[in-house]
Amino acid sequence: MSSDVREVERLEPLVVGTSEGAQELAPRRATSPGALGVETGSVLRLDGVTLDPASLDIERPDDETMIVNMGPVHPSTHGVLRLMLELDGEVVLRSKTVIGYLHTGMEKTGENLSYVQGATNVTRMDYLAPILNELNYSLAVEKLLGIEIPERATWIRMMMSELNRVSSHLIWMATNGMDIGSTSAMIYGFRERELILAFFEKTTGLRMNLNYVRPGGVAADLPDGWEDDVAAICDNLERRIPEYDELLTGQPIFRQRMEGVAVISAEEAMALGITGPVLRSTGVAWDLRRTMPYLAYDQVDFDVIVGTYGDNFDRYAVRLHEMLESVRIIRQCLERMPSGDYRSQDPKVTPPPRARIGESMEALIHHFKLFTEGFHVPRGEVYSAVESPRGELGCYLVSDDGPRPYRLHVRTPSFANLHALPVMLRGGTVADAVTVISTLDPVMGDVDR
Repeated sequence: MSSDVREVERLEPLVVGTSEGAQELAPRRATSPGALGVETGSVLRLDGVTLDPASLDIERPDDETMIVNMGPVHPSTHGVLRLMLELDGEVVLRSKTVIGYLHTGMEKTGENLSYVQGATNVTRMDYLAPILNELNYSLAVEKLLGIEIPERATWIRMMMSELNRVSSHLIWMATNGMDIGSTSAMIYGFRERELILAFFEKTTGLRMNLNYVRPGGVAADLPDGWEDDVAAICDNLERRIPEYDELLTGQPIFRQRMEGVAVISAEEAMALGITGPVLRSTGVAWDLRRTMPYLAYDQVDFDVIVGTYGDNFDRYAVRLHEMLESVRIIRQCLERMPSGDYRSQDPKVTPPPRARIGESMEALIHHFKLFTEGFHVPRGEVYSAVESPRGELGCYLVSDDGPRPYRLHVRTPSFANLHALPVMLRGGTVADAVTVISTLDPVMGDVDR
């Protein structure tokens, strides 16, 4: 496992390294102006109001404030998210997130579906990262079952997860660019994502909500010609991502709206349970792929990307770097993909071969029971977690020795990360709220479930 630092030109100032240590890539920025034109951490005094970033609630001595609703159908809230903002003119004194508009009861639904059907349910939570949802659920079920999956299935899962991470970050880059006024970023982000979705469709039959990763392995082996498809995707991304860097990073208006805006400290982020790129932007090198390895992440070389200031710009740059690191992992999967079976042959979870169904009544009954009743999972409880594009995605599963989960609870990163909004928005402007929501990258299906 390598901890080498790989510098990417123009993306500064970032720190790249592992949880054991980090090295500085470029000279630190001078202290960036805050959202209101003052240095970050300063106390700003306006007419009748004191804006102190150390205080969550900013008080006025009079009643001349206004409460407005931003959302739940505002185009910049990235879904049905409602923000209640108390304003003094354009300045946000305090804010409150109101969620639940997309609640569909997926966890309770999961308790009424068999373990075989479960992946079709969880894949719809974070609909921009369906592979990671399926993987997290499948790992939890496999822990309870105590089964090992073939090595090829492990590497297929890892490659598909990283492709999904890149496609999710491309959507973020596209919508973030649109929120700040770059329609070009929107077009380019969707253009590159299309190549990945086309590969998903070729492999799984679907572009989204794939139901591809299942307990015991994956639904199908990689298609013929997959090596050329994946290599073409990697070549394209390695050529295009520096172009996105040139398009956005050096743009003065973009930097003015991102640098020094919505700063959150590492201490605040950890106290709020924030994970993923938002936490790493504060300088905390916490990535489950490195700190709590699963699949075969301990066998591949990649760097954990962390920021310096925890502002909008660092959250943007961390994700842009992470796409290149994911491409690096994908190339290693391409080179080291083992041969063998793509799913466990344990008859407890795997149906008999199709050819056997027409020859053996026992095989037909086994197939019928597996897809009607499902397999029984030993009594117990387990927590499994993976690193999704938005942070730690956890699954708490309780089995009562039946064919369905007794209890299913998902720890979703978007839900936890939204807790940072009141901290990030205080003392900023309404226009900053648009960029802050974007750099949090919430998926409301992930929040409400």
